Amino acid sequence: MFSFENANALVVGGAGGIGRALALEYAQRGARVAVADIDEEGALETAALIKAAGGYSLGLACDVTDAVSLTATVASAEESLGSIDISCNAVGVLLSGNPEDIPLAEWERVFRINVFGAARLNELVLPKMLERGQGYIVNIASVAGLTPFAVTRIPYAASKAALISMSENLAIYLKPKGIRVSCLCPGPTATPIGTRSNDWTEGLQVVGPGGDYSLMLPQQAARIFCDGMEAGQVVILSHRDTTRGYMQRHASSPEQFIDERIEQFAEGDYGLPDIDLSDPGIVSALRSVQGGSQGQ
Repeated sequence: MFSFENANALVVGGAGGIGRALALEYAQRGARVAVADIDEEGALETAALIKAAGGYSLGLACDVTDAVSLTATVASAEESLGSIDISCNAVGVLLSGNPEDIPLAEWERVFRINVFGAARLNELVLPKMLERGQGYIVNIASVAGLTPFAVTRIPYAASKAALISMSENLAIYLKPKGIRVSCLCPGPTATPIGTRSNDWTEGLQVVGPGGDYSLMLPQQAARIFCDGMEAGQVVILSHRDTTRGYMQRHASSPEQFIDERIEQFAEGDYGLPDIDLSDPGIVSALRSVQGGSQGQ
């Protein structure tokens, strides 16, 4: 069993959403946390929340597309905390649009942030973990990378599938060397990610993974993910049973699964999650993200 107690964690992308929730949960379980984000004000706010709860934290400015910036972030975290035990990549950008409307530059931007940012972070922390024979690499992906549905945000889904593959293959290589790897796959979660999305097709209908999903709060997802990390799980699902059901159906017949999705969308069922508007936490979260983007 892994323990967060006295661990030094770096959460890149911790200014809000699931990244902030993870940073807070790590601290609650006993970790010292460096919070980094391109949104420096948000990173400092997350760090302040941890300190107010009695934990140790610092906030840092960080651009994962800039090697100099990310190198300085890791160095600052190490100077303050010591060796990094948990390296968590929680950075992610979203877009929407029909594939014929999305320029190649947007594909490059999404992969530069969502995939290459993780690879650049690994490049900085992994050699030191290998030297010590211990450490934890964490990436946040999405159910959009597990089964096909995200036809209105294909570059995003493809980047998350790449993160899942990266994480699983890293686990094969690193677990025998004493280094854990987890890939966190949220289902629909009330986060601000959609409010920062580039939209390339006007009036596009948003699609989701399925109406049998329920919209989750980031702090709920963070608790599930941290429980999975403590248990040593590699791929950790926020909506475990629902997501596994879709994965099993897809694995048994990808062609049938895709045809069912086509028929579903043609009938006007866009797979949007159930939203419990009787839950004050959900209502508050939706208001805070300007009308309710459905996150991961």
